[in-house]
Amino acid sequence: MDREALKSAFLARHGLAEARREPLAGDASTRRYERLHRPGRASLIFMDQPPVESAPCPPGATPEERRAAGYNAMARLAAGRVDAFICAASWLHDQGLSTPQVVAHDAEAGLAVLEDLGDDLYASLIAGGADEAPLYAAAIDALAAIHAVEPPASLCAGTASWPLLTYDDLALATGGEMFLEWWPKFSGLAPFSAEAAAEWDALWAPIRARGEAGATVFCHRDYHAENLIWLPERRGAAQVGMLDFQDALRAHPAWDLSMLLHDGRRDVSPEREAAALARYFELRPEVDRRQFLADYHALGALNVSRILFIFARQVSGFGRPKYEAFMPRMWRYLDRCLADPELAPIKAWFDRNIPAEARR
Repeated sequence: MDREALKSAFLARHGLAEARREPLAGDASTRRYERLHRPGRASLIFMDQPPVESAPCPPGATPEERRAAGYNAMARLAAGRVDAFICAASWLHDQGLSTPQVVAHDAEAGLAVLEDLGDDLYASLIAGGADEAPLYAAAIDALAAIHAVEPPASLCAGTASWPLLTYDDLALATGGEMFLEWWPKFSGLAPFSAEAAAEWDALWAPIRARGEAGATVFCHRDYHAENLIWLPERRGAAQVGMLDFQDALRAHPAWDLSMLLHDGRRDVSPEREAAALARYFELRPEVDRRQFLADYHALGALNVSRILFIFARQVSGFGRPKYEAFMPRMWRYLDRCLADPELAPIKAWFDRNIPAEARR
């Protein structure tokens, strides 16, 4: 059975054969979404994740086994698995947060029908002139609520379960290694020397160790303005509708803050960043601000480098030139992180190895 026939049969089994299917704009992933219009009833979202990615990380795999298995295993990505989405959605919902209700699913086939949370994405609202201050405040409230709860070792929804693995040293290292591989391909630089690569690894190693040691909270992992939906009719942290959390891990709490405040697709000003961090500290007074900010800057710099690799690969590897427009923004975020004096050796590495004209 071809993919379209499989999808049609799935919809028919769940009483949705007559729904009008409207394709929605895609992103950089292998997932596809459609809106299902039903006369006289609320619309739904149809998620299609074909089994085209390499396997996710087995929970007990060694670093060597993960490297042999490929990128998804190294980075501890879920390979788009529907059961990962369902289990993460269930856990977040149980914490009083807003995720799409799962109406029907076939995890093996990679198909699911979800509640439609609407079109009021943060990115769209802000681009249309909405005041970003309450949106970011609510996003911080939701993160603080997540970070206040000890996450389980495994996420469960009905008979489905999914391991909540740690954003460990190898997963943190993978994005940096890919940056070394892909930035020269994108920018036209010569490949980095073995000495530069060795110095890179040595500089980041203690930061990765801090990231792994501080991995204490549920991490959405893709927490930014194009994955957050404003739901003002709900109360408290539930006003933030969340999407694309299937790659969730246990991670350092600074990671999702970096994803939100170092957003690759829209500018987050230093003033908005400062206000968001201040709100976070207000909500979590037990946090050591000095140490947290040091970790936020360091892990933020690592995260920005990872995103630069992703955008470089989108352009040079997959022929998607629109991502080139996001690059200057990411370099500005990196400069912001590397202004921390403790990161001077990493700033010096970039200054020696990537001249200004190659940072575009």
